[in-house]
Amino acid sequence: MQRKAYVPGVAALLAAVLAGCTGGSDKGATSDNSNPGQPGVATEAAQPGKYRTLPEPCSAVGDKTLASLLPGIKEIADAEQREKAYAGEATLAYDTDRKVGCRWKVESAEATDHLFVDFERVVSYDNAVSDDSQAEQLFAEQVEAADLPEPVVPDSASASSSGSGSPTGTPSSGTATTGPSGTPSASASGSTSASGSASSDSPSSGPSAGVTPTDLQPRLLDDLGDEAFVDDELSNSGSTAKRRTVTVAFRTSNVMVTIEYAEQSATLGVVPDSKEMQDMARKLASRLADSLSG
Repeated sequence: MQRKAYVPGVAALLAAVLAGCTGGSDKGATSDNSNPGQPGVATEAAQPGKYRTLPEPCSAVGDKTLASLLPGIKEIADAEQREKAYAGEATLAYDTDRKVGCRWKVESAEATDHLFVDFERVVSYDNAVSDDSQAEQLFAEQVEAADLPEPVVPDSASASSSGSGSPTGTPSSGTATTGPSGTPSASASGSTSASGSASSDSPSSGPSAGVTPTDLQPRLLDDLGDEAFVDDELSNSGSTAKRRTVTVAFRTSNVMVTIEYAEQSATLGVVPDSKEMQDMARKLASRLADSLSG
């Protein structure tokens, strides 16, 4: 009889506890994203990025632009091969809404030219971090990996009055190719080599041969997308030929675009022109940025 009296008592106690929990849940319910210490106030989710899809990469560069960047393409006699060269080759992509790219390679009597265009749409999986913020962080890592030399602050007044550097410690144009560590960086030294070789072997050496102009140094750009940079590297391919690779990368909202434009001269001693390649790569980048914004 005592056991029969005890069981209903336990049931009543459990019922009271459950009722209390249920009542507390109704009054103090919070969302999974609520801020600690602020019951009932949900955290506002970070805004999604502007872009939800990516362009078709091999169609992103028009035939006229390709003919300019890859001059040998017009020399291809076979119509089918020429059409294939214009079409490019898409890179392997597992999710075309997240990352796509396309490559072109064309040989001519003067040089072999390469073009690579890559699009990446950044998506944040953290509700507290927006797609744009995540893309900004990833682009900062890309800039750091490029290891750009320290920027040279232009000072035309000081340069005109003093030919031996700035009194504030800003490097003069004669030392602009020296990287942060005191030795020429891979990119900067590449440009130096280009100027030196061009002065004697290349017809497009220009008036500043022997010294890399500061406006051709690898650097950040302020006129492209939300943020951008250009890199310029000259390297040896084999034992003789010089290959220049110009990289222009930019971010607009949550999409990052990278352009790699490379040329290897077929003539011994001739160095691909830095200014010409940078100008062409930057023009292509501007067109791609405009097409994304449109």
